[in-house]
Amino acid sequence: MDVSKAVLPPMPPATARGLIRGAAAPQPLGAAGLLGLAVLACIPFFLNQAFTYHLAIFICINTIVVTSLSVLARAGQVSLCHGALAGVGAYASVFCVKGLGLPFAVGVVAAMVAAGCVAYLLGRIVLRLQGVYFVLVTFAFGELLRLVLLEFGDVTGGANGITNIPPASIAGYVFMEKPAFYALAAAITIAVLAFFKWFYASPAGEAVDAVGENPALAESSGIGVRRTQLFAFTLASVFAGLGGALLAHYVGYISPESFNMHLSVALIIMMVVGGRRYLLGGLVGALVMTPLPELFRGAVESQDILYGVALILMLRFLPQGLAGMRLPRKGRKQA
Repeated sequence: MDVSKAVLPPMPPATARGLIRGAAAPQPLGAAGLLGLAVLACIPFFLNQAFTYHLAIFICINTIVVTSLSVLARAGQVSLCHGALAGVGAYASVFCVKGLGLPFAVGVVAAMVAAGCVAYLLGRIVLRLQGVYFVLVTFAFGELLRLVLLEFGDVTGGANGITNIPPASIAGYVFMEKPAFYALAAAITIAVLAFFKWFYASPAGEAVDAVGENPALAESSGIGVRRTQLFAFTLASVFAGLGGALLAHYVGYISPESFNMHLSVALIIMMVVGGRRYLLGGLVGALVMTPLPELFRGAVESQDILYGVALILMLRFLPQGLAGMRLPRKGRKQA
């Protein structure tokens, strides 16, 4: 017998919809937020420095991947193979563009489909697990995928990786220079944020929030918990594949070590720092965490310690992340 249905009897559809919409609904992105995003996206063009463009491109790529990871987190699961799934997308795009000579756009679509299919097949098996068991299985899968990429060196390049990856190109225009590639990455990032803004306001997004907030209540109201988590895992991986494809065609080089466990952990840290329940949490986390290696370049040996301390302080004092901060309002009545 289904325990959740035994504990919580079915409720009227109107009541269920109200509870689902109230389950950690995302904060709306108003005109001020859109204006702020536009100004933020234009800063690298004003500074016009190669290093600034480089950081901005990585911030865009990280924003895409972390925002997608937040979908799974909002469904109540945390994955340690998100970096590996981004690697699936990267290799799929490279095989299409460099190996088969297909256009960049086709390679990106192939990257998203490949990562989504791998996640769907994996999720069908492992989403029966919950909590730490799911995390451990995804960690094992990420390491298994890395070892497979190392083993089949004739196809993947092995430990040496794949070099001379063609840059992104659309309609004959090659995004070779950093300003051009940043414009492409920024446009894709804004499109991804707009998609997720629409998604979280849709019935599917409300179902994801409901499952993450209270699985038993969601199950009793007719929402399949496993089915919803599988959908969230697949959707998150599709956009992880997009981020992996952009990374491969920007850097021009990929190897199995480019998508190891450290990348997955870094993505989770960005998500926690930014705020997993907020639309702009991935952007905020990427803005804060992506430049940190450059700030700590003189303390390479203690970088992990500094990251750990920062994460502990964030969880202690800002559990909702930086995107969840609220400024004090003037004239607010004291309780």
